[in-house]
Amino acid sequence: MSKLEKAIVAIVEVFEEYAGTDEQKSQLSNAELGQLIKAQLTSPEFKDKVDPENIKEVMEELDKNHDGEVNFREFSQCIAGLARAYYMKKHGKDKCRGRGRGCQDK
Repeated sequence: MSKLEKAIVAIVEVFEEYAGTDEQKSQLSNAELGQLIKAQLTSPEFKDKVDPENIKEVMEELDKNHDGEVNFREFSQCIAGLARAYYMKKHGKDKCRGRGRGCQDK
């Protein structure tokens, strides 16, 4: 499998592992999501690239209907948000994204 395929399989498997700890097998409770984040985001290199505030913001945006549950669609949005936060931290938040808007041509 390619790196991307392995990443996709891993995301699905992690969701299923943590969602499977109570009677709601297709959703993560807030407690399960907290356990997942605490157990799965442990490496120093990742923590150095993603601010804890980014994780908090992404988690707050997940539960749109405020039912205390996160389905796979919401979880995958969380993963995408964490990936964006990692990318921005790794490459700098102030990098120029294109021409114009204060960017100088080289």
